Amino acid sequence: MKPSNTKQTPETIKTLDDLALLADYSLLKTLECDPNASVDGIDYAPRQVFSGHYVPVNPIPIQTPTYIAHSKSFFKELGFADSLATSDEFIRLFSGDTSQLPKPLHKIGWATGYALSIYGTEYYEQCPFKTGNGYGDGRAVSILEAVIKGKRWEMQLKGGGRTPYCRGADGRAVLRSSIREFLAQEHMHALRVPSSRSLSLYTSQTERVRRPWFRNGSYSKDPEVMIEEAVAITTRVAPSFIRVGQIELFGRRESKKEHANTLKELEQIVLHLIDREYSDEIDKSLTTEKKVVLLACEFRDRITSLISDWICVGFCQGNFNSDNCAAGGYTLDYGPFGFMDIFDPQYQPWTGGGMHYSFLNQPQAGEQNFHMFCKALEQLLKSDENTLQELRQIRDDFSKVMQGKMIKMWASKLGLETLNAELFNELVKLMMETSVDYTIFFRELSSLPDDISSLKRSFYGDTQNNEKILMAWSEWHQKWKSLINVTSPESHDKLSQKMKQINPKYTLREWFLVPAYEEAQKGNYKFIEELQEVMTDPYSELSSEFEEKYYRKKPRELFNIAGISHVSCSS
Repeated sequence: MKPSNTKQTPETIKTLDDLALLADYSLLKTLECDPNASVDGIDYAPRQVFSGHYVPVNPIPIQTPTYIAHSKSFFKELGFADSLATSDEFIRLFSGDTSQLPKPLHKIGWATGYALSIYGTEYYEQCPFKTGNGYGDGRAVSILEAVIKGKRWEMQLKGGGRTPYCRGADGRAVLRSSIREFLAQEHMHALRVPSSRSLSLYTSQTERVRRPWFRNGSYSKDPEVMIEEAVAITTRVAPSFIRVGQIELFGRRESKKEHANTLKELEQIVLHLIDREYSDEIDKSLTTEKKVVLLACEFRDRITSLISDWICVGFCQGNFNSDNCAAGGYTLDYGPFGFMDIFDPQYQPWTGGGMHYSFLNQPQAGEQNFHMFCKALEQLLKSDENTLQELRQIRDDFSKVMQGKMIKMWASKLGLETLNAELFNELVKLMMETSVDYTIFFRELSSLPDDISSLKRSFYGDTQNNEKILMAWSEWHQKWKSLINVTSPESHDKLSQKMKQINPKYTLREWFLVPAYEEAQKGNYKFIEELQEVMTDPYSELSSEFEEKYYRKKPRELFNIAGISHVSCSS
């Protein structure tokens, strides 16, 4: 959304007073408040929300907050002074205490409802009322919308306390999951994969909650014990947090005519989405019908690019429901995510996720979310058969567009102008037979090796001594070399550098994260700082110390260990 104010960003934002000058709450200005909401924002018990786009709610501050980390790169991008992150006023606000804010900052935040569909099927069971009117932001509270350096950002506290959508839970996030999300968002941004961003991370020195988890060294797929964990709040930031599930919610209400304003509320949320996320692509003067068709086309382009980016870097979202699918086309929800070690098309880090959300099924899962998005948009085109057919054609062409993006991505990872299907199919078969480390293999290939010696660095198990497999690899390698465009030392170096900007050297594997959050529970944040340094520069050749520690295969003893190879709870 284009800034509606004319305020100038201070050269450096050093205080909340500086930040307050930039506040611009477009969502609250243009969308409808739940008519049954409380005036004071104290609205914490589960209840049905029948209409309106948001519920005003006060975040609940964590007790005795203490600083862990902030994103120095994002602070720099926003023009925030690093000292701001450790100031009392900033810590208060971004650990949930909005009681002492300078005007015009709002003391009351907001939460939103959304619908849930799983792989294209509507669900209501997760709503405590079985109606869909109680499902939404149960522990995420937005507290600020501001225009900073000409860009609009919404800031949301993950773990900011209960809302009417909490479904009886405590509204808290634990330190473990907060560290994972804080590091992962900035890592994804550094990988040049569209993502929500991380601003700050604070934990409580005294407040703890109980969560189900695994015993140390367990192979269980399900949590076995209840453990006490420190609570934390990480602030995630994005142009908006509108999800496919939100558009779905209002589309469902209109299809069932649940109240008199369902069509109006659907149109409002769709137009707000366009203003917030697609204002550069969609002309404001167009009719709503034409805007809707363009929105579907633009979102299809973004989501297909996003999914191909995920697969390029070995990322599996794990829980790609419509409520975890950002309508702006970026990565949202870092719960049961994972970066793949051994290449496996069926890799799924979340034990509750199923194969429909596994690594190479993410294009199909994205298509199902896109179909639900289009289904909701259809409600706005019922009186215009021509635009309705345009929308349906855009929907039906998803798989063709997705396939084109995937082919282009695989070609780029292999350093080819066009993808050779035979070469690619042989590669996939060999990678699976050999148990190849996905990240290390493609990074080593990016050096354009003369033989397979360096590629063997990515092989797990005993395959390095299997003559039959090694011969197959050598034959594949020779075919690949004959297809890449290398005719001189200069062209060799140029292609190698190009491939190294596509195939990262470092990815945020779960077994790197575990020591970071285990040490953080003892008050030692050294590993978080170290991971920040490495994972925000994932394409570079870093120090030999970092290479030895973070550019290596997963240790054999960590395979299949609960909480490392798989997770079942993201709270």
